[in-house]
Parts: sequence; C-alpha cells; structure tokens
Amino acid sequence: MSPVLAGVLQLLALIAALALAYRPLGDHMARVYSSDKHLRVEKWIYKGIGANPDAEMRWPAYLRGVLAFSAVSVLFLYLLQRLQGHLPGSLGFAAIDPDQAFNTAASFVANTNWQSYYGEQAMGHVVQTGGLAVQNFLSASVGIAVAVALVRGFARSRTGELGNFWADLVRGTVRILLPISVIAAIVLVACGALQNFSGIHAVGQFFGGSQQWNGGAVASQEVIKELGTNGGGYFNANSAHPFENPTPFTNLFEIFLILLIPFALTRTFGRMVGSLRQGYAILATMVTIWIGFTALMMWTEFAHHGPAFDIAGGAMEGKETRFGVGGSSIFAVATTLTSTGAVDSFHSSFTGLGGGITMLGMQLGEIAPGGTGSGLYGMLIMAIIAVFIAGLMVGRTPEYLGKKIGTREIKFAAIYILVTPALVLVFTAAAMALPTPGNSMTNSGAHGFSEILYAYTSGANNNGSAFAGLNADTQWFNSTIGLAMLLGRFLPMVFVLALAGSLAEQKPVPATAGTLRTEKPLFTGLLVGAILIITGLTYFPALALGPLAEGLAS
Repeated sequence: MSPVLAGVLQLLALIAALALAYRPLGDHMARVYSSDKHLRVEKWIYKGIGANPDAEMRWPAYLRGVLAFSAVSVLFLYLLQRLQGHLPGSLGFAAIDPDQAFNTAASFVANTNWQSYYGEQAMGHVVQTGGLAVQNFLSASVGIAVAVALVRGFARSRTGELGNFWADLVRGTVRILLPISVIAAIVLVACGALQNFSGIHAVGQFFGGSQQWNGGAVASQEVIKELGTNGGGYFNANSAHPFENPTPFTNLFEIFLILLIPFALTRTFGRMVGSLRQGYAILATMVTIWIGFTALMMWTEFAHHGPAFDIAGGAMEGKETRFGVGGSSIFAVATTLTSTGAVDSFHSSFTGLGGGITMLGMQLGEIAPGGTGSGLYGMLIMAIIAVFIAGLMVGRTPEYLGKKIGTREIKFAAIYILVTPALVLVFTAAAMALPTPGNSMTNSGAHGFSEILYAYTSGANNNGSAFAGLNADTQWFNSTIGLAMLLGRFLPMVFVLALAGSLAEQKPVPATAGTLRTEKPLFTGLLVGAILIITGLTYFPALALGPLAEGLAS
C-alpha cells in the first residue's frame, strides 16, 4: 500500500469514527447542561466548595467565577511546583524555578500546556498527577462552560441570566470528561501505553552506558491531554514517545479524542438553541476548513521530490516511522486547528509551507473545530462577524438566531478577534527588536523568525505546541509567553460572556423574508470566507517574513 493511500484511508476512518460519535455525544452534552438535577457526588462537591448550583448568574457574576477559580488554580499549581522538592513522589527532582513555575502554571490553567521543560527530568508524580493532570480536566471544563453560557445567551430572551458557573464546571468534569477518559485510558493501556508510579530506572545499554526513564500515570494523562485539547506531554517527546503513543492505531485514536468534543459541541449548540440545522451549519464550516487544511498539509509533505523523499515516501525528517507522513500530517493539523498542542512529529522539520500551515491553523483562532468550548464560542463570534458583513451588503440590521447584532454586540465581537493577534504580533516584534531574545533561536533567517512567531502564536492562542529549535526556557520567554497565555485565554472570555449577557437580555426578532438564512450552505461559504480573509489580512505580513519566504525559496 502506498503511503498516500494509507494516509487517505486513515483520514476516512477518522471521519467515520467522528460521525458515529457525533450524535450521541452531542445530545448527551445538551442534556448535561440543560438538566436541573444533580448527581450525589456533585452535591458533595457543591457542599464542599460552598456553591449553590441552582442560583442563576448574570454575566459579571459568571465571569467572576471563571476568573476567581482560574486565579486560585494558577496559585495552587505554582506553589505545588515550588514545593516539589519537599513532596513525596518527587523522584528526587528539585523545586521548579520561579519563572518556569509561573509559565507552567499559567500554561496548564489556560488550557495551553506550553512546556519549556523536559517532563521526565523535571516533574515528579505528585506534580504530574495532582497538578498538571487535574488542570487538564478543569481548564477544559472551564472552556466548555463559557461556550455553554454563550449558547444560553442565544437561546434565552429577556433575561441576563446565563446559568451557574460552578454547576457547569462540575458537570462538565464529572459527567463528560471523566467517564470518557476512564474508557479511553483503558484502551491506551491495552495498546501499550505506560501507566504506573514506578521510580527512575535504567533501560538498556547504549554505547557503554544506560538510558534512564521514570514511570508515571502516562496513559490517563495522555487521554485527558487530547480529550480536553490540552496537549502537555508526560515526556518531552510528547505524543511521539512510544510510552505515550505506541502504535499507528493509538495515534489515530488520539486524533479522534482531540476532535471528538469540539465537533460534537456543534450538535449540543443546535439542540440548545432549538435548531439542529444551525448546528450543522457551524459543523460544516469547521469540517470544510479542517479537511482543506489536512489535504493541503498532506500534499505539501508528500509532494517533495528527490531520491531521499521518493525512498521515504515523502518528507520524513522529524517524523516517526511508525506513523509516517499521513498520520503525522493528520495529527499536526488536528492539534493546531484545535487548542491541543500535542505533537507526534517535529513541526520545525516540516516543509516550509507545511510549517506555515500549522501556524495558520492556530492564527485562525483555532475554531475548526478549536478547543473544548473555545472552538465553539470562537466560531460563533466569527458567525456574528459574517452576519454583520452580510447585513452591510444588503443594508439590513444584522440578525443571528433571532437576535439583533447591534453596536454593542459587534463591538464585543470585534474586540474579541483583535485581542489575540495584538498579543502575538506585539510580543513577536518585541522579541525580534530586543538583543537578548534572538539568542534563543537555533536557526537564522526566515526559519528563525518562524520559531519566535510560532511560539507567541501558540501561547496567545492557547495551543501550546512548539515549532522547536527555540530555547524558550529563559526568563524573557517564560515570562512573556506566560503573560500571553493568560491574556489570550481570559481576555477573550470577558467579551464572550459580555456578549452572552447582551444577547440574553434581548427579545427574539421574528424571521422575515429578508432574514439571512444562517443554516444554508450560502452562509457556510460566507463564514469560511470571512474567517480566511480576516486572518489573512491580519497575519499575512508576518507569515510572508517567515514560513512563506522559506517555502517559496525551497
């Protein structure tokens, strides 16, 4: 079987699996967030934290819950790392330096999971399982909660109430993320992924010496890192490591986990607003971009000619032989079009245009299908922008799902889409202008610029993957990328929740003959075009200096 055919068959199998899971999972999540009943374990949690899950919140109170919980999470994870040397199960590792502890705490709480350290050489069992893995669950649940709050803003009328943050947080964790993670972890363990709490031990003999590895609860953390679109690897090699991702089947299974919830949330959205067709329109937009990027990536990585490429079946530098070009390309697009950031290959070794595709996927706002929750609310923001553009074309007040998109709503949406590009471009410009940060680049020229542009793109968009080649474990990059991750995560949430509150206060507007049909293919095409054009205008100059210059020169 040719490598190209193998890659296409993997893609088709993935699409089939996602299609089978789409309806049951999407309907289940709609029931979870629409139910007025509480499980016994959830009642215990509410009692423990002193929350009233039945108290409705307006958007400022909902936002305060998000920010307060996340601030406490950052502080807890920071202290856990700083005290690591005094904790049991530390494997003898010392406390993490302050700047790196801040960076890591910000990273995992912001659902970014950017790592400027070697996991197997820095973090003990307590920090890995009691700190990082816990945040993998909670940060993902926070993202879903904010998305659900925005959906309620569309679904409700003449009220500013968006639900209860604490109830949404607990339900997302207990009823959605935990059950799927348990089942998926068993699958990974059965396929050879590591799951234990062993200490450091020598493995084999290499050139007269031995290589040392430590064990850990790898499979369980691997599952939630993909399912929650987190991305932080137990080992430095991330999902390229055979202890995390042993076989081509587990590679495809992990891609399935990455895409599962973001795609299924479009059905949840359709259920909660009372129109499955609206959910299908958002799904069609996401799928169009995802398949287009995947096809383009596979073409760029398979198309290079020459004896070495012909023998290897494509550009194999930096890719695992057990996954090949096809599996690596599908994984790279899935992880950068979502906020996952896990990698099973070396993105810096992709072709010039291939590396640019991974970067552009993040710069779209990671909305195709995006992160758990963040992908849906990002896409709905873009849908509001597309409706506004259509309204300008025909001279009508724009409407979406029966709600008018007025001055207030479009301001919230516009600020949302400006926050992340501003963070990326300002921090990149500062790093290139100052004398010290440039010393961290392994490469010069366009590729070196791409290393820094990719780092801030990944951080501000809460992706977490690295282009590699950049030494990010410095005070400058730990501090600035940490700041970019926090601002890139929580500033947009402010405008999402403010928009949700504004929409919930409106009364429904009846559809007329002049109302734009947002469930039709025409709107899907308009939405895809708006996403690509807005992103292209924003990032094209920077891309032209980096991956485009490198790709066109090769």
